[in-house]
Amino acid sequence: MDVSPARTPALRLIAPFAAVLCLTALVSGCDGPTGSREPSDPGTRAPSLDARRASAQDATDALQSDYQRVIKDVLPSVVQIQGSSDLGSGVVYDDKGHIVTNAHVVARDRRFRVTTAGSEQALTASLVFAYPDQDLAVVKLDKVPRGLRPAAFGDSDKVQMGQIVLAMGSPLGLSSSVTQGIVSATGRTVSEGGGDGGTGATIANMVQTSAAINPGNSGGALVNLDSQVIGIPTLAATDPQLGGSAAPGIGFAIPASTVKTIAGQIVKYGRVVNSGRAALGITGRTVVGADYQPAGVAVVDVQAGGAADRAGIRSGDVIVRIGGRDITSITSLSEALAAAKPGQKTQVTYVRDGDEKTVEVTLGEQ
Repeated sequence: MDVSPARTPALRLIAPFAAVLCLTALVSGCDGPTGSREPSDPGTRAPSLDARRASAQDATDALQSDYQRVIKDVLPSVVQIQGSSDLGSGVVYDDKGHIVTNAHVVARDRRFRVTTAGSEQALTASLVFAYPDQDLAVVKLDKVPRGLRPAAFGDSDKVQMGQIVLAMGSPLGLSSSVTQGIVSATGRTVSEGGGDGGTGATIANMVQTSAAINPGNSGGALVNLDSQVIGIPTLAATDPQLGGSAAPGIGFAIPASTVKTIAGQIVKYGRVVNSGRAALGITGRTVVGADYQPAGVAVVDVQAGGAADRAGIRSGDVIVRIGGRDITSITSLSEALAAAKPGQKTQVTYVRDGDEKTVEVTLGEQ
């Protein structure tokens, strides 16, 4: 299954519902020869059907109240971002007017129109910095409006499967829209692809969600019921068997921990100074296997003093394995490195002049 920036024009409605399962118990007892039946002990009697219905309705009302509270808390912090040719969403990062979004939302633009929730008047903003390797960017409002509300970012390391989440943004230009779902999985490593506006990023530890992610949701907020942003919705899976259209209920969000790390550096330094991403220090290209050459990543250039250079890897070598994981393309190499950390030691296997060699490499930083 491929993944690409959320650009499939479809609207889906997901609503909670409550189901009541009714169980009827027949309790009988005899009192002498008349066979009269005594009622069971009131202390052990099952709740009546009306009581169970009332309990289910109370639970539904409580969940609905939670949704409405979260929307009231967070939606004012979610904005619509309009560039020269694309539209997406963003999340207010601080009270100084910084807004975090996706790099593929800002694309090559440097000026934007920003509309806050509940407002029809567009504000202007300029790009601070875009970091395509993590598909994140920060823009800054030229003038900070009164009452601008920064979002609260949660601890994405505590996110668990099955948590109820809400996705907020501007799908198809419908500003201040909310969809509902659960956390389907955590720790996904996803390659974005460079087509259809994507940055080609390979991003680790993404949150998978069933909440609908549509065009325009990118850069918005994935929120838990504690009113905390736990991720930035970025990708929707596409299914080749459906003609490349979106696979329903499979979306991905960049985790809040990554967002805070990258956006925090951009706000403080105007750029990313510490990516936290492992690197081999090479430029490579995918090669297809043949009788004289294995499938893998051919090293085109080696960065002087980089991790590969220090390990003796040279231009012309074909990398076929990293840390026990087979490498068959640039994408698989990126995915293997995305799960690693700078300074980590790993085994790299490559082929040179038909001979396979394995060396220990201390990974550098991208």
